[in-house]
Amino acid sequence: VPSRQVIMGALETAFAAETGVPEGYLGRCADHAELLLDWNQRVNLTSILSPEDMAVKHYLDCWKAARLLPLLGRKVLDLGSGGGFPGIPLALAEPNCSVTLCESRGRRVRFLEAAVESMGVSNASVVEARGEDYLGGAGVDVVVTRALSSVRETVRLLRKVRQRFSELILLKGASWSREVKAGEREAQRLGFHFDTVLEYELPGAAGKRAVLIYRAPGGAG
Repeated sequence: VPSRQVIMGALETAFAAETGVPEGYLGRCADHAELLLDWNQRVNLTSILSPEDMAVKHYLDCWKAARLLPLLGRKVLDLGSGGGFPGIPLALAEPNCSVTLCESRGRRVRFLEAAVESMGVSNASVVEARGEDYLGGAGVDVVVTRALSSVRETVRLLRKVRQRFSELILLKGASWSREVKAGEREAQRLGFHFDTVLEYELPGAAGKRAVLIYRAPGGAG
């Protein structure tokens, strides 16, 4: 595992052009990165392993998304949280929202529980469940997912519980428009309305990213 100094240096370089980063935010991202890399030796949590790539493709990416999203005072479900992305950086970026990290694979759940507890992320909690099962009994304001599956598959996955939340937010790469098109008919059929796309660039060769916001039918809000 790289030293904390190396991880912090990578984060400081990645965030150099960002304004409004709360004091201590990068340190808390470094706490998470250290845990992630330690556990990743035993549990498959991330394939992005260099501190420089992690800083840009995990932490900066989630931070930029958090800046674009109206999270204040909202209940957020991170669907298929895996190593805690985007849920943990979102919870750290907006302390006045509550984030549920939803993960169905037990070993990843153990990691998330350890991370939330040892980091003291008071506005995040962990549930071991499939997202659609959890949502069947609990309404949230926003469902957010990153690198889970295509627009079409995600919409289809949530078809039975689409009344249990008001927004579906998908964090995607540069080819987002193809995915939106491929999932258009399915989304319309199920009542998901494609509302907004917010695009941003990551530095270096990391490329473009997009935040896709769908309004869910009825909604829990």
